[in-house]
Amino acid sequence: MSPFVKFEKVNKVYQSGDVSLSALQDVSFDIEKEEICVIVGQSGAGKTTLLNILGGMDTLTSGRVILGDKEISTFNEHELTAFRREDIGFVFQFYNLIPNLTALENVEIVTQMLKDSLPAEQALWSVGLEDRLHHFPAQLSGGEQQRVAIARALAKNPKLLLCDEPTGALDYQTGRQILKLLQDQSRKNGMLVAIVTHNSALTAMADRIIRMRSGTVVSVQKNDKALPIEEIEW
Repeated sequence: MSPFVKFEKVNKVYQSGDVSLSALQDVSFDIEKEEICVIVGQSGAGKTTLLNILGGMDTLTSGRVILGDKEISTFNEHELTAFRREDIGFVFQFYNLIPNLTALENVEIVTQMLKDSLPAEQALWSVGLEDRLHHFPAQLSGGEQQRVAIARALAKNPKLLLCDEPTGALDYQTGRQILKLLQDQSRKNGMLVAIVTHNSALTAMADRIIRMRSGTVVSVQKNDKALPIEEIEW
């Protein structure tokens, strides 16, 4: 079975005047469908650049990126926009909710643009917010706001859920709840979830672990004994 995500010798160079900054160097790895993949490394390792290229938010300098049957590294701006909208769910450290819209409206704003989306209410129920549908972000805790952001991403019915430090703004217990939610969603819906983090303890929840340092992939490891979040301490 061919991998669902494939990076082949991906390089990313940022040019600023005469100065070149190499953010990724010859990055290669595969991820299978339905896996939880944790991409781990210190600040500046290239994790977010990698995630942005995988999600179609940034372009590479050389190499190839394939997701399913699409070689996204060949896409033009119009194709990348459609790819981001239809195929990818994003969850960031900060929730990016629209403050004057309710939780339900924050999810509906995405579902109204897509033909294969889930109903907004269903997405919010799936993250345990059935009694918060009509609350505004300011009336929700940080963990609840992140759940709205996850519901918004899930409602797209994405092929891939990308999470950049999804618990970074949350306290320990709330962070654990969010990671359990992501793990449960992956197991239940067979969704590929990629989580970028600097916290190496989270590798225990992953089916595949990609370790990065200074813009390179140091190791790619398959983990056949992924633990439920409840069994991980950090």
